[in-house]
Amino acid sequence: MTASDTKAWLQHYGDIPEKPEYEHKTLLSLYDSNLTNNHHRQATYFFGESMTYSELAKNVRAVAAGLKAFGVGPGDRVAVLLPNCPQHVIAFYAIQKIGATVVEHNPLYTAHELESLFSDHGARIAICWDKAAPMLEQVRSKTPLETIISVNMINAMPRTKQLALRYLPLPSIREKRKQLSQFAPNTISFESLASEAFGGDGREIRTPDCVTSDSTALILYTSGTTGTPKGAELTQGNISANIAQILTFFPTLGRNPDERVLGALPMFHVYGLTLIAGLAVSLGGEMVLVPKPEIPLLMDVIKNRKPSWMPGVPTLYSKVMEAAEKQDIDLKGITNSISGAAPLPEDTVEKWEQRTGGLLVEGYGLTETSPVLCCNPHSENRRPGYIGIPFPDTQVRIANPDNLDETMPDGEEGELLGRGPQVFKGYLHNEEATENAFHDGWFRTGDMAVMEEDGFVRIVSRIKEMIITGGFNVYPGEVEDCLGQHPDVEECAVVGRPRKDGSEDVVACGVRRAGAALDPEGLKDYCRERLTAYKVPRTFYHFEELATDQIGKLRRREVQADLLDMLGLVPKEKDDATDADEADGSEDSDNSGKAKPLDEQPDHQESDIAGVEVDDLDDAQPDDATATRPDDATAKPDDSAAAEPQDSGTQDGSATDK
Repeated sequence: MTASDTKAWLQHYGDIPEKPEYEHKTLLSLYDSNLTNNHHRQATYFFGESMTYSELAKNVRAVAAGLKAFGVGPGDRVAVLLPNCPQHVIAFYAIQKIGATVVEHNPLYTAHELESLFSDHGARIAICWDKAAPMLEQVRSKTPLETIISVNMINAMPRTKQLALRYLPLPSIREKRKQLSQFAPNTISFESLASEAFGGDGREIRTPDCVTSDSTALILYTSGTTGTPKGAELTQGNISANIAQILTFFPTLGRNPDERVLGALPMFHVYGLTLIAGLAVSLGGEMVLVPKPEIPLLMDVIKNRKPSWMPGVPTLYSKVMEAAEKQDIDLKGITNSISGAAPLPEDTVEKWEQRTGGLLVEGYGLTETSPVLCCNPHSENRRPGYIGIPFPDTQVRIANPDNLDETMPDGEEGELLGRGPQVFKGYLHNEEATENAFHDGWFRTGDMAVMEEDGFVRIVSRIKEMIITGGFNVYPGEVEDCLGQHPDVEECAVVGRPRKDGSEDVVACGVRRAGAALDPEGLKDYCRERLTAYKVPRTFYHFEELATDQIGKLRRREVQADLLDMLGLVPKEKDDATDADEADGSEDSDNSGKAKPLDEQPDHQESDIAGVEVDDLDDAQPDDATATRPDDATAKPDDSAAAEPQDSGTQDGSATDK
């Protein structure tokens, strides 16, 4: 008998029930119940402007009515491309309210990235940040997209801030306005959509009877090693179940009558959407929203609107503590915190808990699991270096990768499989990927893990070759496909370069075409036009040849080993079993390996939750703001790729840094 057979993890539950009482079978039921019980409470806080749940409901009904006037109904899909702002919350629940499906996208995506996604999900209407409207305009003629609703975030700010941003002729103010908003021609304003001229005030809007726990509430795109996006369908029941599991596992949540949730994680990612917009509504708590996770913004809200619940990533906690110490800001009162996306250092936990008086635990999840699958107990039973134990009403086991029917003995590694009510229904328009993602009802995470005899789970490595950077996932194949179209690139491999904080830098190892000049800046510009900023390789390394197998298939792990050996970062170890890394089904599930995301940031899906000190949303990069990285080096000098020496020595190959 193994720990998974006996559910050994239950011994660590204490008073926590093994299975939650699922009061609400749908996300919409949870929302409607909150309005009944908490209509008078504060729902959102945004740059000093507050909105009650009663006011939120009024706006939700108005936007829902406007969407109905456009012919949106149950089962239809509406795309949302917004930073964290009140309009994002309103749009999300308005779409749910009429039984339609939300399709979330990163508002920083390029037209190149968006075209295939819109062609797949077929949304006719998109609600987007006005700065993202030009990208959508480029794909409108090539996809089913018909109508673009533009959101000006400034309109959700206090009146005084609105007037200052619009009319004060100061250069700093003009620059801030430019960062927040821009003119969006050929679009309908969000305010117009919500006006009575479109659909009335929405008083008659009611939840359709056809909405059940099996109805798709949300689609989020994630990719495998090939970089081919797949739309993960999360149901009303998946999301509401994960919220109930969170509330069960964190018994102190909701005890505070003034519960506040810090909205630093992007809500176009399942981690942020469930643990902010979903959880806050279940608690009747206030969402303290910031459009980008810059330290000045975060410290301002912590000082003036201190949250009691703070989901984040390790670098976020480190940066907040550093800033709090410099500014003498008290962090006491942040009671509950959960970290994902990267390994959580033990010293970060100790310092955070000393400064806040609360608890910080590490969790594990994926887009496909809504997102939380495992988490450390929110008690003295937590264990550093582990992703914790299965959530209530959740089972996990460690399977033999060569025979998934076989459960590995305790203490031996295998592929982590999971099942529970939070596990998704499948991938949109992709039956093969859906079939490969499951084995006999168990979801294949694609991560190699170990379960101890007492039920604690530790991640060993990831099967997929996904790169975790700043809390978001980058799929090598997607970046390689982009670079492979450049006329100077003969062959390339995109891999992760380890960082001190446990995440990775995205770097490209490439072979030039004969006669081509090494032009790293040109390659970066080429990628920036086609990829979201955090996917653009930070460094380009020149190789004479890349490791392949006997049939010429690229072996990324060997390329990475070659690179790290050249950099002097780790002893070179070739993986002779690389082909097993792309075993059947592993490339079709969103996973996080050594650096663990409570889902996957994913396709980051994805903005930059760890990009905590960026100057501009357009250029947001998690890489620039997280832990210190070594400078790049070149032992094959090239004028166009000159860089400073590595701390650990030099390497063969040419490199250039962003």
